[in-house]
Amino acid sequence: MRLYRLAELLLPGLFVGFIAGLVAGGLAGFVGQPIGWALVTGLALGIPLALLGAGYTMLLVQNKVRLGGFAPAALYWLIAYPAARLLHEVTTSAVIGGTPRLPEDVFGFLAYQGIVSAGFSIGFLWMHERVAPRYWQRISEHNPAAAKVYVRYAEHARIIFEAKERRKAMRGQVRAARRGGRPAGTPSPTADRPPARPGKNVAKPEGRKATSTTR
Repeated sequence: MRLYRLAELLLPGLFVGFIAGLVAGGLAGFVGQPIGWALVTGLALGIPLALLGAGYTMLLVQNKVRLGGFAPAALYWLIAYPAARLLHEVTTSAVIGGTPRLPEDVFGFLAYQGIVSAGFSIGFLWMHERVAPRYWQRISEHNPAAAKVYVRYAEHARIIFEAKERRKAMRGQVRAARRGGRPAGTPSPTADRPPARPGKNVAKPEGRKATSTTR
């Protein structure tokens, strides 16, 4: 039962990683490779990425990485993605070419895949953050571990929302101060003044100028 509940928790990372590999296979078929090659490409990359995605979810569930943080995900995939791509190259060469072989420039290949891993980590994190919390909410009724991690996500989302609202309110106050206006809802300074009574503060007409006469 424990293994089953743990497997349930890891499904989001497993799913997202596998979908990423299938997308790579679909792109291979789109550029004109045979269907068999595209299928091999998708599986050879999708299976390692699925297992590595489950590993990231495991770290997240065990509170080893920060929720919604890009830096931990980028650091994880900086190592994991090049390893998956290297395994992908060896597997496809073995299945399609009949002989497993490494890329000609292994270090250059790994360095380039490390650069690409930044973009992959953004896409993985974006999809994982939208799939995992909803899934954990659905299984939280029979999986206590899923309920705990979902509560963490809900608290994290509340903190992020409140911080965003505070920043929005502060920006509104700054814009109002720059315009010299008043924030919405602030009464006018003259709104509570009583109306002026007749005869008060009324300019008197200018009198006639004295004219000198000569007799």
